[in-house]
Amino acid sequence: MGLSPDGSRLPTASPSQQPPTGNDVDISGTESSASDSELWENESLLEENLELMFQSVAEDEPGAEIPEDEVWAPEDAEELKKRLKRLGEERFVEEVLVQGGMSDRRCLAAFGVRPPAAFPEQAVRAVLAVVLEREMRRRKRLPEIDTVEKVVELLKTRERIIVLTGAGISTSLGIPDFRSKGSGLYARLESLGLSDPQEVFDIDVFNDDPTIFYSIAKDILPTTQRFSPTHAFIALLQQKNKLLTNYTQNIDNLETLAGISPDKLIQCHGSFATASCVKCNYQVPGTTIFPEMQRGVVARCDRCLSLCASTPTTNPLTGKKRKRRIKNTPPASRKKKFSEDSSAEEEEMNYREAGVMKPDITFFGQMLPDTFHKRLLGNDRDKVDLLICIGTSLKVAPVSEIIGYLPPDVPQIYISKTPVNHIEFDVELLGSCDEVVVELCRRAGWDLTHEMIPKELPEIKISRLEGTGKGGENRFLFEVVTKEGEGEKA
Repeated sequence: MGLSPDGSRLPTASPSQQPPTGNDVDISGTESSASDSELWENESLLEENLELMFQSVAEDEPGAEIPEDEVWAPEDAEELKKRLKRLGEERFVEEVLVQGGMSDRRCLAAFGVRPPAAFPEQAVRAVLAVVLEREMRRRKRLPEIDTVEKVVELLKTRERIIVLTGAGISTSLGIPDFRSKGSGLYARLESLGLSDPQEVFDIDVFNDDPTIFYSIAKDILPTTQRFSPTHAFIALLQQKNKLLTNYTQNIDNLETLAGISPDKLIQCHGSFATASCVKCNYQVPGTTIFPEMQRGVVARCDRCLSLCASTPTTNPLTGKKRKRRIKNTPPASRKKKFSEDSSAEEEEMNYREAGVMKPDITFFGQMLPDTFHKRLLGNDRDKVDLLICIGTSLKVAPVSEIIGYLPPDVPQIYISKTPVNHIEFDVELLGSCDEVVVELCRRAGWDLTHEMIPKELPEIKISRLEGTGKGGENRFLFEVVTKEGEGEKA
């Protein structure tokens, strides 16, 4: 059970606790875990905004002291978390909050969440429901998976691998990621004077003023016809019949270029492969609007322009009737959208009436494609035997929450340049994604070929990171050994 904003208890159902849907579910079928998807979306939105809500309230009370009642000794907080896992959410709420009289704020503090004093009490109760639900799903590391050798053994023995990828697998091709300090796209957008760079990818902002997105579109437009060694690694897993699904947050469509089969690929945030009109949904190949994106000019829908030109109503600007065209057919040439006798005023009005073309990438505020939930909750969750996350900071929900929706006994491996602290992976392999996967394949005896992989592989020094805080003992740094014998971060 969860807690409603008014203080009463409401029944909740964690997706991880739902009855299995079976191993033979047709992921394209209509019968999917609709309740799972709806719960996930709602919960993700709240979790994603918790930090922002606290920050906005905290600004009103700088320097506020933490109330004595919200101070926990680490061992006591850990014991409370164990009690939640032992009792389950319903009994925990009954025994600790209802019968025990513990306040919502004190309970939240044990889980590391402290809403400021000005935070509305009803909202505190809603936040507590999410925090308890999240803690119930939090996965603990598998102690037996603790070395690079164990990771290699998993690669060789597991047959249904989920690979979750982010921008880090494409940076070696010169494609910028979004969140890296200094070099990431958001950092570059801040230098342009944008107060919140994420607004560039907000669907409401796009609908209000598409020129904002189109002004930076050329910076994220995929122009390369190459894929990275990490893409090749995923394709190799597919070739060995080990790839269950590649869930990618990337929009560059390089997975397709690398040969990942459509039935093995879920593009969680869409891609530039196609573009659609926000007005009439007319869809075209993404490359159709690349010229406008490269020039920073808003692309308009050819079909809308054609329909406008063929409508036999009088143009209020000119008093003339538009010339009729064959209905629902786009013009033969993008350069000649209007008839020869169309006036400049008619063309301008038609242009304004035509819908804006939007690349079929998922903006903030848009739902993820149905295939995401159908595939994960209706199929992959019951089949997966290994998860590998590569090149993602796991900061964007709901994709970042795939981790908590998989069975806790499935090993989870993380590969990236920087560690994550909000998720407990069994092993973290830190370094260049390309260098790490090449070394793993070498140790597994696999032939990973790619034009960017030298024929004579460099020597890789692998060192365990000790004393790096929580979970540090499961982190391994991959470094290329230079000619002088010194390690250089991979």
